[in-house]
Amino acid sequence: MTGSPTRATGQAYEAQACQYLARHGLRVLDKNAHSRRGEIDLVMQDGTCLVFVEVRFRRGRGFGGAAASITAAKQKRLILAAERWMQCHGVKSTQTEFRFDAVTFDGSVEAVNWIKNIVQG
Repeated sequence: MTGSPTRATGQAYEAQACQYLARHGLRVLDKNAHSRRGEIDLVMQDGTCLVFVEVRFRRGRGFGGAAASITAAKQKRLILAAERWMQCHGVKSTQTEFRFDAVTFDGSVEAVNWIKNIVQG
């Protein structure tokens, strides 16, 4: 892995999240999908549902832990990035079931938490 230690740590947790979700039946479609609107860590398929996954790691549970770091502003960026991903891949949001999930790690790779439907409304 190249880049900063922080990026390498992020990539390691994203790989763990991908493996975790695959063990639970999801299929990976894309990783680290970048656009001017933002980045989506993982794009996966859960049956007929397209799943946009945010992966977060925090060393401890201070300030609410990893899940609390997914703010309303971050959720908005996820939505914009997902819209762009669907547009680039010819997926119509009005004809496709999709959701936003998070896989969080608080303290270690063993402390995994899969949260479905993190974006409401």
